[in-house]
Amino acid sequence: MRKKMDEPVHIGTILQQAIEASKIDVDLKACRLWQQWKDVVGPAVAQNTRPEAIKGKLLLVNVSSAPWMQQLQFLKSELIGKLNETIGKEVVRDIRFRIGPVDEHQDQT
Repeated sequence: MRKKMDEPVHIGTILQQAIEASKIDVDLKACRLWQQWKDVVGPAVAQNTRPEAIKGKLLLVNVSSAPWMQQLQFLKSELIGKLNETIGKEVVRDIRFRIGPVDEHQDQT
């Protein structure tokens, strides 16, 4: 027999509980980086970059070219601040840029 619910529960709460119960080490707030990347970095940077992975508090970002990689080195502190502010907690302490695949059509469906 199914347990009767007293009140509706937000799906995010259910997912967080399921992740915690399964011992998966995932920070759901960190996942928002991918969703909000373009809004945080702006359209020009977003067109030439793509967040690839997050390892601890290190964000790995693919960049389209060496000149962009150089420019982003100058913007690194500002980007870290904006990303953490948008997420609402310190998710990123450092960013490592590398030349790699950038999906320029990710928002066009």
